[in-house]
Order: sequence, then structure tokens, then C-alpha cells
Amino acid sequence: MPRTVGPVTAPRGAVPGVISLVLLALLAWGAIAAVTPPAPAPSDAPAENFSAERARVHQERISTAPHPTGSAAAAQVRQYIVNRLGAAGIDTRVQDAIGSTDVLGGVSFARVRNVIARLPGSGGSGTLFLVAHYDSATISHGAGDDGAGVATLLETARALRAGAALRNDVVLVFTDAEEACLCGAEAFVKQDPAAARGGLVLNFESRGSSGPAIMFETSRGNADLVAAYAKAAPRPVATSFAAAVYRLLPNDTDFSPFRDDGRFAGLNTAYIDGSATYHQPQDDVGHQSAASLQHLGDGGLATTRALGNADIAALTEPSGADATYFPVLGRLVRYPGGFVWPIAILALLAVGAAAVVLVRHGLITAARLAACIAWGLVLLLGVVAVTFVLWRGLLLAQPGYGQFADPWAPGWYRAAVVALVFTTVLGWLALLRRRFGVEALTVGALIWAAVLGVVAAALVPGGSYLLALPALLGALAVLAGVRTRWRLPAQVVAGAGTVLILAPTAAIFFPATGVRVAAPSAVFVVIIAIVLLPLLDTLFPAAEGSRRLVRAAPALATTLVAAVAIGGGLAANRPSAAHPVPVALRYLLDADTGKAYWARPSGDPTGWSDPLVGRREDLATSFPMLTSRGNSMARVGDAPVAALAPADVRVVSERVENGNRLLQLRITSGRGARVLQLTRVDGVVLAATAHGRAVPIDGSFDLRFHGLPAEGLDVDLTVKGTARLRLRVEDATDGIAALPGFLPRPEGVSALGGHTAEMAIVARTVTL
Repeated sequence: MPRTVGPVTAPRGAVPGVISLVLLALLAWGAIAAVTPPAPAPSDAPAENFSAERARVHQERISTAPHPTGSAAAAQVRQYIVNRLGAAGIDTRVQDAIGSTDVLGGVSFARVRNVIARLPGSGGSGTLFLVAHYDSATISHGAGDDGAGVATLLETARALRAGAALRNDVVLVFTDAEEACLCGAEAFVKQDPAAARGGLVLNFESRGSSGPAIMFETSRGNADLVAAYAKAAPRPVATSFAAAVYRLLPNDTDFSPFRDDGRFAGLNTAYIDGSATYHQPQDDVGHQSAASLQHLGDGGLATTRALGNADIAALTEPSGADATYFPVLGRLVRYPGGFVWPIAILALLAVGAAAVVLVRHGLITAARLAACIAWGLVLLLGVVAVTFVLWRGLLLAQPGYGQFADPWAPGWYRAAVVALVFTTVLGWLALLRRRFGVEALTVGALIWAAVLGVVAAALVPGGSYLLALPALLGALAVLAGVRTRWRLPAQVVAGAGTVLILAPTAAIFFPATGVRVAAPSAVFVVIIAIVLLPLLDTLFPAAEGSRRLVRAAPALATTLVAAVAIGGGLAANRPSAAHPVPVALRYLLDADTGKAYWARPSGDPTGWSDPLVGRREDLATSFPMLTSRGNSMARVGDAPVAALAPADVRVVSERVENGNRLLQLRITSGRGARVLQLTRVDGVVLAATAHGRAVPIDGSFDLRFHGLPAEGLDVDLTVKGTARLRLRVEDATDGIAALPGFLPRPEGVSALGGHTAEMAIVARTVTL
């Protein structure tokens, strides 16, 4: 009989319900499979197609060794790119310039050598720029970041040459110094004549080793550009939520200088799974997925051909509000940004209507409905708490996980998160279903999804759909099912729609945030479960006197799945040569005092470096390079003094003008340092230039220069008054393993990547 207020039984329909859940699980699997990369195309694929096997040859050649900006290895990579383009008959040149940004929290400069190639069009409306950076992080081979992007551009250029010419010019920009400071992209945007008129930009990146190529960032007013991408890309993977969130983060790529300039519009794409290799020595071809490279290239080539024949002038102009978009079964669903608020409000009204109908039909009282709303909040918060408890528990079992956002084999733990979400939901449902009824519990939880959908419409419009659409579908299913025979079909339709919307996004966001912060993906999963509550209810026995163990069976089953997944994850992620724990270490030498130090800026769960760093000490004053860009010194220890000469600072000229001193300096490194930092100690610097480019002055003087020229860095300073100026001068060279006193890393321990990773830094104070 129908459910009434109080603990009475409801129509069960267990078999149809279970069948429906199985079908929806298969649909979720299919929706996630649709955002996985395709099989790599072989080397004998048609010439006009993108082949990962052909591109992989470039990826391997580029990543034979770490090649940070200014290194000899970077010069070899640059020459390889020039040679390959030249052999293909593509007009190519090298831009030698000084780039400058402040994206790392201080002023950074770099001498950059960007490789620029042009494929002329037949006569179009503008220029399409394809961008990837060829430098790597300090200790990384850079096969993914960004050998994948470089290989994509080279193979794309070859495929374009094999096909019909495009209307618009295509300019390939292989930038330098992205890892250091985005200085190559900045120098191209601000100084190169090819960038003068602006245009469209496609940037190609990688932040890992596998997974789909996700178009995760756009310029503002993206509706027309996203529509062009959606029509062109064969397997588009993108979500407006990712784009909206990325704008709120302090993260940047080479796309940022183009985006911020105002003359460019464009799209930013990367694959991001397998982030344990990111900036690490293991970012080599052996760890890279050819399927991910294929997906990056397929989308890049198809989008290049589409935009290469489009009206670039029109697409460069913002097209009103941003679109809302998300992947569904291999296509990109999208609608105008103007629909965000109506959908969010409609969802809230629909949930409210469902609540009113339940009360009017006597299925719940208003007081009990209010309790269901409170319990809905408990469920959401409980799921978030479960993800944090899981991470803390994993850290207790394997402290080395603290060095990662994601372990080496994170799939086990993602499965555990999903299982634990359903354990939480099923336990919550088992506890409350007989007291309140599943419909009321559904509405009580959906209210929070609808409310958060409205909040997201105000704060993160591109992500509102993730909450508002499931809330709307779930509420409509409740309304359609109240005392009608359409209950099961309505629940299945609502569940299918919710799965198609949320399952791919949950799969995308697991690698985006890592197991360390699995809460966003867990929330997406719990919203799916909330919409499925009436179907999940069919898993419970209908008899009033059922034993507790029987009622707990569904939650126990998912708990067992979670336990197996956690056990599999711990086994698959044991520290080993294949899955090492990264630990950071620096060598510091103070030339003024003659003291040397080992410095570990982060933890070491392996204990390898503990004999080298035995105390806490603040070295911020002595070594600003480690502290001025957000780094912090954790532990230090005395080290043997190595024969490392400090940078040489020579006054080329000095004069007084308007009561202030004008100094011309030439700074060189006899050690061939790649990185130099100047930090004011005493005195006031009114103006400065580095190799001819003005240095922003904000009351202090803090300049980092990457790719230090062999002939030295020319710095001009205007010093207030005639008082002496004291500068702290640091230069840094790569590699510390050959230094005296270094303790070789054992198997299972590797270096931790970073922009000053494994560097020997020598500091001195000069008075001018």
C-alpha cells in the first residue's frame, strides 16, 4: 500500500529497482569511457591524420635529459625543433629576447629563445597560434610537460602540410622559460611582430602522464569559440566548471600572457592524470601514455583545421557571456550562459514544489521534512569528512603519499572513494528510511543541491549545472512518482540524466584534485546517489522486522569493496624504484661567512635526508632565493664547503645625476649558473633595468633572472641619494649529487621536482 506518515512499508519493486541500478551503472561506465583517450594511431596512419606513434618519436628525442631554460640540453631541444621544421620546408626563426613576469610573486626575467614557424594561409581574416613550451622543469625530462605539446605541434604541422592549405595563417610558437616564469610567452606577446595583430591561441600542455586531453581554460566570452571546438574536436572533453574554477586559482601556463593581453582569445588543453610524474625525473617517455598524446593531437589538429578556415577576427571578439558546457557520450552539451540563473531558480522551485506535494499528500509532515533537510546536510558533510579521513588514514599507512597530490597508481583509491560514498549514503538511508520515507529524504538532500546551485550561479556560473540540473531532474522524478505508476520510469530517467552529467565530471576531477582532495569528486558522486535514493531503497528488505545485519547488507557490501580497493592501492603503491618517494634537497653556500648547508624545504617520510638536516633554522636573510617566492625552509644541516665561486659583480660605470647615483653593473657566473637573484639589503633603488628591460620597483628590489647569459647580465640601477647600496647576490647551478658530503639516495627515494630543485646556490653580499 502507499506510504503514509510513520514507519509503514512501501511498494518494493526490488527486482526492477536492482535491474535499473545495474543499467545505470553500465551507463555510468559508458559515460566515463567516452572521456577516455582513443587508441594511438600507428606510424603508417594516413599522412593527413595525427599519429601518436609518429609524434612519440619527437617526444622521445625531446626528453632524453632535463632541459630547463638556459641549459645546454635546452639548446639541443631547440635545435631539434628548428631542424625538424626546416626539413619539412616550414619557414622558421628564433626570437632571442628578454621576457619578464611577476607570476611567481616576485619579478622574474629570463633570456628566452622562442622558435617561431609560420604556415601561410590562402588569405584569411587573422592568425591562429599554436603554442607549447620546450623547456622542462629543473630535474624533469619533460616528456609530458611539455614534450607532449611540442610533439603535438610538430606532428600537427606535418599533417597540415600533407593536406589542403588553410585560409588563415598558422603560427607555431615553441616557447622558452615557461617553467621558470612564463617569460617566453610574455616576450612573444609583447615583442614579436607576429603577435602584433593578435588572434586565436591554442595552447597545449600536460600535467601528468595519462588521461584524456581536457580543454580546461578559455578566454572570456567563450560561447562561439567553445561551439567551434565542440563541432571540430572528434572526442571533446571539457567542462565549464573546470574553466570557471581555474580562473579562481593562482595557476598559470603560457596561455596566461596571451589571455591577459586583450588581443587574443583561445583555448588551453592538457592531459592531467598520472600527476606523480609531474616535474619529476620520471616524466620520461616510458611513463607517458601514447593514447593521451593521440587525444591531445586529434583534438588539436581537428580544431586547428576548423579555426584555420573560420572567421578568426569574429572569434577573437568576446561573444557575450561564457557558455555552460560538459561532455556527454562523446559530444559536448552546451547552452548559453544566460540560462544559468533560470535553470538554477527552476531547480530550486522544483525541489520546493516536490516538498509541498509530499506534505499535501500526507507522505511527510512539515516538521519531519525540516528534519530531512537537516539530515541531508549531515549526508553531504559526512561524505566530505569521509574523504579527509581516508586521506589521513592513507598517510598513516604510507607517509610518503604526503609528497604527492596523487599516488603513482591512484585508480584504486578513486574506487575506494566511490565505494565509501555509497557506504555513507546506504548507511544513512538504512538509519532513516523507515522513519521519514525515501521520498522525503530525497527532497531533503536535493534542497541542498538546489541551494548550492544558486550559490554557484552567483559565484561560479560555469559550475552551477552540476548541482542545479541533478536537483531539477531528481525533483521532477519525485513529482512524477507520487502515487502514480510512473515512479520507476521517472526515477530511471532522472538517474540516467544525472549519471550522464556528473559521472564524466567526477572522473575528470579525481586527477585534477588528487586523492589528497577528493571531496569535489565525492560530492558529485553523492549527488548521483541522492537522485538514485528511491532506487537504492529497493536494496533494503521490505519486512518491518528484518534483522539489522540484513538491513546493513548493502552498506557492508560497499564497505568491502572499499576495503579491497584500499588494500589494492597500498599494494600497488609500495615505495620502490618504479614508484619512488620524492624528497627535496638543496645545497647552500654563504660566500661571506664560508659556511655551507644542506636544506630540505619539505618533509622526508623516508628518513634518507635526516642525517644531513638535523635542525630548524631560518635562512631567509642569507638565501632569499629560497624564501622570496613562497618557499619555506624546514630543516637544515651543516655541509662541507665546496669549491664553488660566487657570482662576480663589476661596476661598469657610475655617475651622479639629480642627486642620485646611476650604476651600470655586469654580473657574471664563473660556474655557468643558470639562475641569478638580486635582493636589496640596504639602500633605496628608484629604477632598474635588466638587459634593457625595466624592472618594476615597489619599494624593494627583488629580481630573479633565468637563463643567465654566458657573457653576463647587464643591470642598470638608479640609487636614491649617495648612500651605499647593499645587494644579496645568489647564483644557482644544477645538480648536487657530486658535491662533498652528499648522501646518495637509496632505491625507492627520488628527487622532488621544483623550480630550484637539486640546485647548488651560492650567495654573497656586495656593497656598491
